[in-house]
Amino acid sequence: MRSELVDLINFSKSLYGNSDFIPLHEPCFTGDENRLVNECLDSTFVSSVGKFVGQLEKELADFTGVKHVVVTSSGTSALHISLLLAGVESNTEVITQSLSFVATCNAITYCGAEPIFVDVDRKTLGLSADSLSEFLHKYAKIEVGHCINKLTKKTISACVPMHTFGHPCEIDQIKEICNKWSIPLVEDAAESLGSQYKEQYTGTFGLLSAISFNGNKIITAGGGGAILTNDTKLAKRAKHLTTTAKTTHKWELKHDEVGYNYRMPNLNAALLCAQLSQLQFYVDNKRDTASKYSNFCKTNNIELIEEPNNARSNYWLNTLLLDNYDEQQEFLEYANSHGLMSRPAWTLLNELPMFSGCFSMPQITAKFLSKRLVNIPSSVRL
Repeated sequence: MRSELVDLINFSKSLYGNSDFIPLHEPCFTGDENRLVNECLDSTFVSSVGKFVGQLEKELADFTGVKHVVVTSSGTSALHISLLLAGVESNTEVITQSLSFVATCNAITYCGAEPIFVDVDRKTLGLSADSLSEFLHKYAKIEVGHCINKLTKKTISACVPMHTFGHPCEIDQIKEICNKWSIPLVEDAAESLGSQYKEQYTGTFGLLSAISFNGNKIITAGGGGAILTNDTKLAKRAKHLTTTAKTTHKWELKHDEVGYNYRMPNLNAALLCAQLSQLQFYVDNKRDTASKYSNFCKTNNIELIEEPNNARSNYWLNTLLLDNYDEQQEFLEYANSHGLMSRPAWTLLNELPMFSGCFSMPQITAKFLSKRLVNIPSSVRL
């Protein structure tokens, strides 16, 4: 392995205090977490009823500039409900990217739909507007206001781009293409809370969007997610569906349709209210870490994935692009055996057994990246 990569491993360890083990991304609890969680415990309202659920929704809406937020039990549940509300039904198709976490396609499958994979963009790592446009011009047509796959005769019911590792994709171009082809846009913004594209926060471009608060995300409650939308009617319905479709009554338990037990507990929301108050500090801190990595990599002829043009990334995970697959594997073996946690990108979704039969555009860029990308430690540095 190149000596420069060994030096990078040592440099990364020095950034995080040279401890015996440096995790990839650990949570940071240095604010009001204990006070707010204890206040929640004292109130005894630890489930989905309690003041912190509403408080979190308001504060998250204020931060992002979106009209409505509905907090959920996970990012996956947020994406599932977002897809349902966008009109994704059984026996339809959803366009997405193969370079993503499995939850993206799991949520599509929960709706009874099937993914279509287009390629990703080399600079953003997210869904490629060019590949999306190529697929639609080759294989799609508009019939009675709906986009139809000419090969399968099925409705293309949504498009789900993902902002990979916190770097915004070219979401304005993707939105323009989706509007042209009458395809609802649902953003998978699970990793990109606090990132901006053209001075607008990710998660605010789509008809609906999903955010994750899993334990490894930029802010966390151990789990949790959120649905973002500017559509008041959809927001009301999202809250109803995620609360087991319970009708409003002081004491009676009545439900008017099949719903989901997807509402975020008050206890998690209390923790997240404290975390959200520190989000801008976390973003600035992580951008400073990325700058230090960038300076080192430029000096040592190592490629670090930088934020795309017109974007301000939260740099959730700093990412190297190595020369080839062998170098990637050598780096992973050496770094992890020397106390520095690192990992490759996910196995491409179209290569997983449950999605291998789905239609896929040529995954030239996705395959290139998957054999070379490596995530390195990116926690908030204290």
